Amino acid sequence: MQMPDRPISGDYPRPRARPLGVSRTPGDSLAANVAVWAPGLEAVDLIWSEPGLPWQRHTLGYLEGGVHFDLIHVSAERAAAAADSDLDPYTFMALPPGTRYGFIPSSSAMLREGNRTPETEQILLDPHGHGLERVSRPDALSAHDPRMDAYGTRYVSSVVDERFDWGGDVHPDIPWRDTVIYEAHVKGLTIQHPDIPEELRGTYAGLAHPVMIGYLRDLGVTTVELLPIHAHLDEPHLTENGLSNYWGYNTLSYFAPHAAYATVEARARGTQGVLEEIKTMVKALHTAGLEVVLDVVYNHTAEGGPTEPAYCWRGLGDADWYRHHDGHYLDVTGCGNTLDFANTNVVRMALDSLRYWVRQLHVDGFRFDLAPALARGARHIFSPRHPFLVAAVADPVIGASKLIAEPWDVGMGGWQTGNFPPGWADWNDAYRDTVRDFWLTDQRIKASGGTGGGLSRLADALAGSVDRFAASGRTPLAAVNFVTAHDGFTLYDLTAYDQKHNEANREGNRDGTNDNHSWNHGEEGPARTASVRAARARTARNIMATLLLSQGVPMITAGDEFLRTQHGNNNAYCQDSPIGWVNWKKTPADRAMLACTKELLQLRRRFLRSQPDDYMKRVNDVRMEWFSPSGEHMQPHEWQTSGFRTVQMVVGARASTTTGLVLVNGDSSDVEVTLPGLDALQGLITQGEDTHPEESPSGFELLFSTEAALRTSYGTQYRAGASTVAPALSMTVLRVI
Repeated sequence: MQMPDRPISGDYPRPRARPLGVSRTPGDSLAANVAVWAPGLEAVDLIWSEPGLPWQRHTLGYLEGGVHFDLIHVSAERAAAAADSDLDPYTFMALPPGTRYGFIPSSSAMLREGNRTPETEQILLDPHGHGLERVSRPDALSAHDPRMDAYGTRYVSSVVDERFDWGGDVHPDIPWRDTVIYEAHVKGLTIQHPDIPEELRGTYAGLAHPVMIGYLRDLGVTTVELLPIHAHLDEPHLTENGLSNYWGYNTLSYFAPHAAYATVEARARGTQGVLEEIKTMVKALHTAGLEVVLDVVYNHTAEGGPTEPAYCWRGLGDADWYRHHDGHYLDVTGCGNTLDFANTNVVRMALDSLRYWVRQLHVDGFRFDLAPALARGARHIFSPRHPFLVAAVADPVIGASKLIAEPWDVGMGGWQTGNFPPGWADWNDAYRDTVRDFWLTDQRIKASGGTGGGLSRLADALAGSVDRFAASGRTPLAAVNFVTAHDGFTLYDLTAYDQKHNEANREGNRDGTNDNHSWNHGEEGPARTASVRAARARTARNIMATLLLSQGVPMITAGDEFLRTQHGNNNAYCQDSPIGWVNWKKTPADRAMLACTKELLQLRRRFLRSQPDDYMKRVNDVRMEWFSPSGEHMQPHEWQTSGFRTVQMVVGARASTTTGLVLVNGDSSDVEVTLPGLDALQGLITQGEDTHPEESPSGFELLFSTEAALRTSYGTQYRAGASTVAPALSMTVLRVI
């Protein structure tokens, strides 16, 4: 450590290498502590401008383990004024809220020459900076454009006041077994909602509006998962094409929020206003019993490839912040760079960021983009025991949150679904492909004269992919089941397009996957015939029913509940336009799908309420039995027989008297089915000491079907062993009575 340039007495605040960023010194001191990990720089200068004052410069005088740090003191005059004033002491502190600041190498001539300012040169941002403000934009872009996201724009970090009246806010703490995730984009969800005031549409405040909250509660979801709200940039090629990174997977700050999603009023107050609008949103959602999960991108940064500008990490220590191999960037993200989670200080930044969003903004969890990139060691190999994965679960703040991995990246050994450790849940992409294949790909094959696949993969998906998660010591509660997400076709588009249609992305339709597992039901795009429209709607109902009746944790993509379309675009990452936004104008078919989704969610809640609290926490406590159309238990050869596509799934808990039967018919013809007989039913429900003989199961009650013609028959009862018809291409739910 360098020797201080002033003596430090016993009661004088000492500079500290931790915490990183700008922090307040203990006690009554008005000084601010500044610390930044910049292992690539021999000496670092802090430059700052307090509100209404000119830019100043100070060399951080201490160095420890690559961390440059020092105290910034107030002037004697301000200290005296603070002692004589009853005003908020924050007003008199060094680096008070509203202060703009950044870092530059001590050798830089910046601010030593009259024409050099943060408005003309990009200073290095604070990796731990809680605020981010734009000080200039490229000449080619409008100065009034609210986006903080174009390359060539110059930014500074800013100090914010973390105080906020939470009013007794508490985390809803929804158990995993009751969780239903709703993936949404802050702007896209409300920008076209006619019942939300125009000035609030597309904003954090719009999401917090009673109309939106009422809709989410009425729908029946529990957890809103927001696409990235960390401050982010557009890639240069998008700016050149007049597009933007709509999804936001290009992070510029892991602490500062994205200002473009705030109202004009909040943005006028700078980062402070944006931050308070987000907190108000979280508080409102919590009051309604809804959780907030953030999609976070710690695998790479907005600095892109090695030739792009240094906004922060690259300038502070390129060789230490990013992964390298043989002198070149090792990119396992496909985005130009990969943060090096083999480095303790990179792990520290991510953990500090996560802790900040839980403590200061009260969020309830995180979905980690390209999560294997965060768990690769010094040899770049994924390990479920990586320190970051372990530390996140072990941390009392972070570990109490929901931690969801997108369990793949583009590096060697990048597909890790089912391999994350206890305490983590995984996006279940195998589930996605299986359900699409059963209801879409196989139907296309059958329509062309083939037989389609069998039942084994679908049964595994319905059962929660037990074997896939068992090896890591987890149950189906670790499986976040989804059929669609922000990336790919919407539910409607899966039924309407065989090919992607990404022309609006201006990349010659080359971007986006070609492996969609979709089926257009005979017509590409909007259907001209009523029969095709009806077939698509039936397929969508079957997919939604499969998702919401499976063991595990379901995730619905915003708008799928009423057949939102992106007109065949399966990579709308750059479509900050009606293509990427939710359209709230509903057709009769859309409203019918919404009613079906609500009905399924109500059915799911009703079933789970009657199960023990630990349902799905232990696999052996979940009872599942499988019957063929004959009413007999499924035989091994039936699971593997191509074209055998009808099965009865009986599910419940060993310690519960409520059991359901899900009848799946994936055949294009009606199938006569014999329901399980009385002997089979007697063994399905645990008989407790208080069970009376008249409570023994004797038959079934019809509760739901994706076949619309059966709606008028809800409540119909069937005796055990009775015959019924499973309508073609349908899912039907009965209750054991």
